[in-house]
Amino acid sequence: MLRRITCTALPDIPLVEPGDPLADLILGGLARAEITLQTGDILVVAQKIVSKSEGRLVDLATFEAGPRALDLAATARKDPRLVEAILAESTEVVRVGPGVIVVEHKLGFVMANAGIDQSNIQHPDGREMILLLPDDPDGSAARLKAELDRRASTAVGVVVNDSFGRPWRNGVVGVALGAAGLCPLVSLVGSPDLFGRTLRVTEIAVADELSAAASLLMGQAAEGCPVIHVRGWEGRGPDASAAALIRPKSSDMFR
Repeated sequence: MLRRITCTALPDIPLVEPGDPLADLILGGLARAEITLQTGDILVVAQKIVSKSEGRLVDLATFEAGPRALDLAATARKDPRLVEAILAESTEVVRVGPGVIVVEHKLGFVMANAGIDQSNIQHPDGREMILLLPDDPDGSAARLKAELDRRASTAVGVVVNDSFGRPWRNGVVGVALGAAGLCPLVSLVGSPDLFGRTLRVTEIAVADELSAAASLLMGQAAEGCPVIHVRGWEGRGPDASAAALIRPKSSDMFR
């Protein structure tokens, strides 16, 4: 049986400003791509435009570095004010090295620099701006899904993705920060493999795999493709949030 998943970057999504309605921008992009939403479709949306629309742009000048930030900044070779912002968004510093501070974010993600970014954002009047993660990415995905479902009379999935580095691997990949309308983590425990052997531990991080596929089209620089339409994924399992993907610290062998 032929299996196919199609990913399409929605064209001409404008630069997002605080307060912009993402559903309007996405529906406009779908119309330009001549795509009519169907039940089961998935929209993968870049964290950056979600954060922008939710007003998570902050002037770096509003942060004053404390003693701990000054100490970490010397090791990480970062602006002490940026380090203070990283600490404010974190619950634990996991590792520090030149150019990077790996932390546990308040949302539970273990990530570099608390997900704070300065690329692909405007810095008006010479001010240095930083972009924080959404306060509640799963809530952001759920609200966007509800609006798209209502206006398109369908039932779609929404994933909010971001780029993460990984231990022991070079490069970044897309991962899911938020999800709604799909099962983000599918357990195959108890299922047979090709030869009838029962799988004992296998789980599929579906939302992360969709995020990674979408990131290939989104790009990491000036591509300007922050919304990807996905069709053909036949998911199974109950809808849940992306929080299901976070490994509990108690079972983290490396912390």
